[in-house]
Parts: sequence; C-alpha cells; structure tokens
Amino acid sequence: MPKQDRGRATRQRLLEAAVACLAAHGWAGSTVTVVAEHAGVSRGAAQHHFPTREDLFTAAVEYVAEERSTALRALFPQGAADRRAVVAALVDLYTGPLFRAALHLWVAACDEEQLRPRVTELEARVGRETHRIAVDLLGADESRPGVRETVQGLLDMARGLGLATLLTDDAARRRRVVAQWAGLLDQALDRGLR
Repeated sequence: MPKQDRGRATRQRLLEAAVACLAAHGWAGSTVTVVAEHAGVSRGAAQHHFPTREDLFTAAVEYVAEERSTALRALFPQGAADRRAVVAALVDLYTGPLFRAALHLWVAACDEEQLRPRVTELEARVGRETHRIAVDLLGADESRPGVRETVQGLLDMARGLGLATLLTDDAARRRRVVAQWAGLLDQALDRGLR
C-alpha cells in the first residue's frame, strides 16, 4: 500500500477509534494513548496526524458527523415522501455513539478553555449542516413564516430524545413522539400548499 494511502487509513482508524473511545469512556478516559491503542497504531503515529488531544477529538466528531450526513442523504436520494421516516432518521442521529461522543466533548468544553471555541465552532457547523439536510429531506420551504423554527424545533426535540436515551431505553416513547412530530410537520409544512 502506498505511503499516502497508509496515512489516510491510519487517520481514519484514529478518527473512528476516537469517537468510540469518547462515547465509551468520556473525555477523562479518552487520551491519545488510549485512542492509539484502540486504533492499533503507535502514540507517535497518532500525534503525527493530530498534534493535540483537542485536534484529535474535534476532528473525530467532525469526521463522523460528515459520514452520518452522507449516509442520511443516501437514505433518501430523491427526498422522502414519508416524513415519518425522515423524522425517525433525524432522531436516530441523536441516539447513537456519535451523539454520546459529541455530548462528552460538549461537557468537557464547558471546563476546558482551549477546547471551548473549537467545540462551539464545530457544533455550529454540524448544526447548520444537519438543519440543511432536514430542510431538504422534509421538502420544507423556509421562506414561509414559522417553517425554519418548526424544523429547528424538530432537531431540538430529537436532541432531547437523545439525552433521554442516555439514561434509559426510551424506544417506545420515542416511536410515539416521532409519529406525533411527523403528523405535526405534515400539517405545518403543507399548510401553505393548499
């Protein structure tokens, strides 16, 4: 394998391992050494790609968020006729290891001055992209009053369901809430089309 390809593969393994470690062990338990071991690379190789711990974890959350965005768009290549499926897929973004990892990063950023601006900027970018995807997949016309806020309310609700899932298996309630939100979205987004 050419050196450049090996470097890309090592970087990808480190990014995926960083998210897995952060989700499983939190900020305090996720060091560059732990991630390097999990990825099967040396600490030196990890530091070659990511000079600081902050570099590694912010890049990891960003990388996985981009991968999830691509996968979400691929689920609905023509948009979605069924808003319930879109709402369920958006809620799923906030119930997996990526959300858990991002949450640990957010909490750490509250106390770590050098991490806070990076996480704040990353969250703003990821949030904007998630909002754009939601608008596209829902077929929402944000030029209409209240539509932007309705879509943002959906994403805020999804984040809340993600937080609830961290403590208990909330799948049954989550299904009911998804069905209710899909109905509300149909009413709110289709109102101006009649």
